[in-house]
Amino acid sequence: MKTIFEKSNGADGIGVGDYKLGDFLPAEMLRDGEIGLPQLSELEVLRHYKELSDRNFCIEKGFYPLGSCTMKYNPKVNEFLASLEGFANLHPLQDEEDSQGALELMYNLQEALKHITGMDAITLQPAAGAHGELTGMMVIKKYFEVKGETNRTKVIVPDSAHGTNPASAKMCGFEIVEVKSNDKGQVDVEALKELLDENVAAIMMTNPNTLGIFEEKVLEISKLMHDNGSLLYYDGANFNAVMGWTNPALMGFDVVHLNLHKTFATPHGGGGPGAGPVGVVEKLKDYLPTPVIDCVDGKYVRNYDIKHSIGKVRSFYGNFGILVRAYAYILMMGKNLKLASADAVLNANYLKEKLKGAYDLPYDEPCMHEFVLSGEKQHHQGVSTLGIAKRLMDSNCHPPTVYFPLIVHEALMIEPTESESKEVLDNFVEIMLKIAREIEENPEGVLKSPQTTPIKKVDETLAARKPDLTYKG
Repeated sequence: MKTIFEKSNGADGIGVGDYKLGDFLPAEMLRDGEIGLPQLSELEVLRHYKELSDRNFCIEKGFYPLGSCTMKYNPKVNEFLASLEGFANLHPLQDEEDSQGALELMYNLQEALKHITGMDAITLQPAAGAHGELTGMMVIKKYFEVKGETNRTKVIVPDSAHGTNPASAKMCGFEIVEVKSNDKGQVDVEALKELLDENVAAIMMTNPNTLGIFEEKVLEISKLMHDNGSLLYYDGANFNAVMGWTNPALMGFDVVHLNLHKTFATPHGGGGPGAGPVGVVEKLKDYLPTPVIDCVDGKYVRNYDIKHSIGKVRSFYGNFGILVRAYAYILMMGKNLKLASADAVLNANYLKEKLKGAYDLPYDEPCMHEFVLSGEKQHHQGVSTLGIAKRLMDSNCHPPTVYFPLIVHEALMIEPTESESKEVLDNFVEIMLKIAREIEENPEGVLKSPQTTPIKKVDETLAARKPDLTYKG
């Protein structure tokens, strides 16, 4: 059989120039008739895809209180700036001399994130939050290997943590040790003390935590860990609650990742793209991935000379278009980043107080940017949390995160972000209260939802076991 690089001998088949498909593909793989595609005009095709797009829910369409995801509005000016020719069409292998503008932006973003987090060095390479977690844990592991403390094989993770925390640590070869929460929804310090020994490398914490509650004893936890020779990792998924008010360095953390697609208003959802920069304190800066962007004598350069670097964790230098958007957002907001956090916290507490009578509130504490209700009462009345979520879909509201964190039965995790007005919040409250009343009066009717969405109520068991993935005209 010939290859495409060999001159055709004139065999039958479709090809280009002197090359025929029959020369390098088996005959049984060649089509011998029309493909049978529908004949449509450009306008018909556009209308088809527009109709499909209208079926998708997005922040521009309605309220999106997806807990822990921070589905805030992405200003369209960020999209315009990221599409500028000098950014959008710059090749990643371009010489430094010809890409000073892009390198300057990355350097300035590093400096801004250092200021915001209190860290001493930043890498922009990680492509998402979980990728940032993995990078941070690789740095921690390499740090202890260089120190000769290879006995430090354990990582402590709270029982309310994001599932990616133990997964990231496990991928680095660590043993995962769970620490329980106390009755206030915070890390049980006494339980933590029982877990500490010379084999503990680090603790991974989110603050505020996944319940939306600030860890009041974080400084005590930090001292315990450092006295034990261990490090502290800060999951920045909930950083939108504390920007400008505090930072991971002030809490005593050594490593932090940030979700630019959450906190700094870059596109979120649909599988990406994202960005999860990682910051570290001074003693860990020699372990960051290469390269980092430095400024030497007024010129911006890629620095590959990092003594104990864990190596590259991402092709080229990260998701550059997302970095442009995040930098634009930071410049636009300036000191108002602090006000964004304040509004996010205010909105969450407003919703919590309005809803806690109709739904169970397992941890009745002042919350930060999000809070967790329980649908346990509604479950006993015949409608589970999943049923509540599906009923919400009939009201131009995206359902909140459900069944997470795992320590809350029938969990409904709600995060309004700072983007929403009081009118939007009041409308959500009215809908949630109406659903609670409907469940009391007619649970069977609620179980028929969603009824107004393009795809109505489905048989989930059948869909999971026998998915229909083929288009049939």
